[in-house]
Formats: sequence, C-alpha cells, structure tokens
Amino acid sequence: MGIVFACIAPHGAEVIPELAGTLFDAFAETRRGLIELTRLMKQAQPETVILATPHGLRLEATIGVVTSEFTEGSLEANGRNVKLRCTCDRVLAKGILERAHRIGLPVVGANYGTSEGPASCMPMDWGTLIPFWFLVSQDSNTKVVVVTPSREIPLESLIRFGQTIAETAESLERRTVFVASADQGHAHSADGPYGFHPASKEYDDIVKRAILDNDLRPVLELASKFIEDAKPDSLWQLAILQGVLSKVPMKSTLLSYQAPTYFGLLCTAYVPQAY
Repeated sequence: MGIVFACIAPHGAEVIPELAGTLFDAFAETRRGLIELTRLMKQAQPETVILATPHGLRLEATIGVVTSEFTEGSLEANGRNVKLRCTCDRVLAKGILERAHRIGLPVVGANYGTSEGPASCMPMDWGTLIPFWFLVSQDSNTKVVVVTPSREIPLESLIRFGQTIAETAESLERRTVFVASADQGHAHSADGPYGFHPASKEYDDIVKRAILDNDLRPVLELASKFIEDAKPDSLWQLAILQGVLSKVPMKSTLLSYQAPTYFGLLCTAYVPQAY
C-alpha cells in the first residue's frame, strides 16, 4: 500500500478534444500520451490521486493542501466548455497536513465555501482540471487531493514534502497515485506571451534526459537565472515528485514530448520497481 504509481502530466487545454479547436492534430501526440498514462495508472488500481498544481492557490512561501470535500471547475477554449467535479480524500489530505506540520514544513490547509458538505468545494484551476479530465473524470470511485507548491521556499522543503506525501499514503494504507502537473519551458516561440529564449529548449532537453536516466536531481540543481530564462512551471512539482521517488523507488518511462506552440509538454509514467 501507499504510492503505487506516479506521473508527470501536462496541462495544455488543447489536449482535451472538446477544447482543441483547430489545434486538435497539433496536440495529438500529447493527447495519446495522456491516454496511455491513464491506462497505466488504472492498472495500479488507485484509491486516491494526489496532484500538485502550479496554477492553484499561490500562497507566498507556503505549501497549500486542499482539505475541502469537493473540487470543481470549468474551462473554456475555442468556443467550447468542459466542467469537472471530483470528491476529495479529506482523510489523506489532513494526514499529509498534520505530518508536514510536525516536521516544520511551511504548510496550510485550505477549504472553500463551507466547512463540510456539498458547498465545501475548492475551485479547480486548469493545472488540476486538465490532467484530472483524463485520469479521474471517468472514475467516480477515485478520490483526489490537490496540493499547491510554493516557489518562494527552498526546493529541499518541497522534496521533504514529497517524502511526507509518500509516508502518509503508506501509513494510511491508501493505494495512491502522485501527479506532477507540469508544463516545461514557456519561451519556445517569439509569438508566445513570454517571447523566445533558447533556454526553454535547453531546459526541456535536460528534463527529458533526467527522465531517461531515471534521475531528476540534475533538474533541481539548475541555476535560478537559467530557470528564469527558460520559464518552466514544472520545477517545483518535480521537486515534490523527487521526494516521492526517494521513498518509493520507481522506473520512469517517457511516453511523449512535443512543443506545438510556445511551451513544452511531456508525459512520463513512474512504476514502482517492485512491480
């Protein structure tokens, strides 16, 4: 019991067929990667999926752990709209929160609406909704936990938080999946909102090599100026994933990579080595 699968999943809206518009074919490789991730994850028969998102609560120098009963959101692109509502695993979320507090990590629990019941529902950001659309939308028996890393704390604290996630899942004997919701460099194109910088491709190549080598540590050692130039939103979730992997050794498989617009997307599966 505990962590039975992990993955890196992208969150470009166009991977959802209903939102793809004219970019349906451009995002086809990533869509296939997400479908394969879902297939592999379901083989592990998880009870709960924990997801770390870069686009949820932005708590300064603090990691957020969502403790609401539900999380719900909608997303609109290319004139179409999708909606998703998931049931949260409050026991696991509060377990992570309590264990993280005990070891002095900067964490806070976050609810929304009411303290309990149907209106206890955290709004779902796109970094959460898009991976969940594939991974849990068709399985109402799978509960979720959403966590939000901070970019203002040392990566070592996020690694320790990942270890806490793995330790809590094991202590509760919960078959659990960890998802790093992550897009890579965001400066692949001069037409994009962040302009062009060659560091984006270099960063993506480093991440791909780290996955192929089954060792994320080189990514976590990159200089802050290089990260600023490359403009990824993945580094902080990868730090949490590294913490999970330090407690549950897994084998990585890179399923897909592409940069069809201004940002890089990749899908990676992690399967425990004991399997």
